[in-house]
Amino acid sequence: MINKRLLIKNLLAHNDECSFYDKKRQLNLHSREGKAKFLKHICALSNSNPTNNSYIVVGVEDHDNDIVGDDFFDDSRIQNLVNAFLENPPKIQYENVPFPNLPKDKVVGLVTIKPKSKTSYFKKGIHTILANTVFIRIGSNTVPVENEFEKNYQNTETVIGIENNSRNSIAYTLDGVIDFMNFRHKDMASKYKVFKELFVICWAGNPKKVREKTYFSRVDIELINEQIKLFYSAQDEVTITYDDDSFTITEYVPLGLNDKTSYYPLEKQTIYFYENGYYKIDREMLFEPPEFNKKMLFHIYNSNIALLSRLQKGLSLNEREHKDLANLPSTFMICYLNGFEEAKQKLIDAKLLLKPNAQVYLAFKESLRILRKMKYDMQ
Repeated sequence: MINKRLLIKNLLAHNDECSFYDKKRQLNLHSREGKAKFLKHICALSNSNPTNNSYIVVGVEDHDNDIVGDDFFDDSRIQNLVNAFLENPPKIQYENVPFPNLPKDKVVGLVTIKPKSKTSYFKKGIHTILANTVFIRIGSNTVPVENEFEKNYQNTETVIGIENNSRNSIAYTLDGVIDFMNFRHKDMASKYKVFKELFVICWAGNPKKVREKTYFSRVDIELINEQIKLFYSAQDEVTITYDDDSFTITEYVPLGLNDKTSYYPLEKQTIYFYENGYYKIDREMLFEPPEFNKKMLFHIYNSNIALLSRLQKGLSLNEREHKDLANLPSTFMICYLNGFEEAKQKLIDAKLLLKPNAQVYLAFKESLRILRKMKYDMQ
């Protein structure tokens, strides 16, 4: 079992970016340009490593390897994005890896690209990349090539050596449990559970009971053996259930208008553990968007557009407008889910206006996360 934090350290220590790994300060999958860059690197790393894993490390400064972290990214459907644009797409996995020096809401992202013998290429264009384009890695550079190119089998032993040096140990597991419960989450209720005498899950959150059901907020859940953050949310509420073989997280999202908020189930994530040291994660989207009166929504939508205009002009807001601003990301999401197609782009375009307000910006990121999940789920 590989300790992903140790793997990242070994990748960063091995060499600068090379033909089997790349590093990024952050990913931007909200724009076509950002998606194109990400897909280009996936294509190149897959083609350059037909017999070994290749990696992208996210949340690292390019010039000095400083680990600065990035937002928790829980979109398992990122594979759908790869499948949509690449022919012979490799299987990829995105994992969130906590580091001790980072804030609780920041992680290092680890993208693992599984080996694939067939050549990957773009089956349709995106941004400036044309259909049928093939990319490979030459050193630290991602470059386009003709369809016929010589496969590289030189990385296999090096990558296997790095992975073997990143194996987990009892000491790493115990240190991880102690750090999680006694230091990083000493301010809230935290628990752990051992599955199949091998896997250890730790979780922490603020519990509250509603009609005999316990919900948790500010939730952090980690698979300690592999140093993977399975779930993190600063806003939404979740329920947690488990038995001897599985651990289930059900996430709820608060939505409402005019100060009337209800909680809607968003997604269920279940981790199944097996005796042979294997585990798998199943996800099921549960979200059914609430429907609102279109006439009322039209009025609220236009009011929020006017609110953004005031922000853009640098005008001061009154108490009611500050309250509306706090709800703006959720309101735009509701409008988009009720047929206002331009509302999502309006929300994305408002990013720089909302960023100075930490609480509103957090709600902005949560709204985009939910919309992204829904988009990939429908593909």
